[in-house]
Amino acid sequence: MPNRAAIKIIQNRHFLTTTPEKSVHAVAAHMRDNRDGVVLVVTPEDGKLLGICTERDLTFKVLAAGLDANSTPVRAVMTANPQTTDPEKPFGHALHIMHEGGFRHLPVILPDGRPIGVLSSRDALGLEASRFYQELDQKEVLTEIL
Repeated sequence: MPNRAAIKIIQNRHFLTTTPEKSVHAVAAHMRDNRDGVVLVVTPEDGKLLGICTERDLTFKVLAAGLDANSTPVRAVMTANPQTTDPEKPFGHALHIMHEGGFRHLPVILPDGRPIGVLSSRDALGLEASRFYQELDQKEVLTEIL
């Protein structure tokens, strides 16, 4: 999986977008309704990536700061110009970027700046689970041989 292209990880996966003028309340409700912890903020004209807003942004920058969620636009609390990755870059490269940057989500964008998905550090759990089951299978084979 670390060598698989980012596009292979995110293909056929839904992701959320919003525009920068939407209220934090509306964005949080959108995230809740879709059971997602991240939304990409895009330009209304051409859908190019402007920023990213996560549950942590809402918690730390809105709740903890005492902002009014109904009057605060998401552009005020999003992370502007986030790091991104190319669809053809390996997933391992994306994990490295997330680890080095200390964040959990990485937008995947086309050369024209439009997002096509979001990679999550949770995506790595699939890799670990796969390795775990392989090890279990190997142990069972060894147990049968012995």
